[in-house]
Amino acid sequence: MKKILISINPEHVEKIISGLKKFEYRTKVAKQHIDSIIVYCTYPTKKVLAEVKINSVLSDTPNALWEKTKRFSGITKEFFDSYFKGRETAHAYELGEVLVYHKPKELIDFGCLVAPQSYMYIKA
Repeated sequence: MKKILISINPEHVEKIISGLKKFEYRTKVAKQHIDSIIVYCTYPTKKVLAEVKINSVLSDTPNALWEKTKRFSGITKEFFDSYFKGRETAHAYELGEVLVYHKPKELIDFGCLVAPQSYMYIKA
């Protein structure tokens, strides 16, 4: 099993955990096949809170991707457009089962000293 650790803002983490956000948008996706995402919640939380199974990875033009994912995007169209402005391709991880850690973890627990800007592979 391959996993990546990614940094996500607290408002988006809450929506992922609650099930309101079923797509995590990215300008770049992992080159290798991954099975799950380990979620690092950024400032002010600064903890690893959950692991989320990946159902699929979608890549398309920004407009086409929005149409496919908007119902469970967890974000506004304006935020989406701003994030992908000037890009020909947009990506989204379709999120599956969410495992919230009973006790939040530290980055060091995953061999990471600083939060990744994009993503970091984690040994399963």
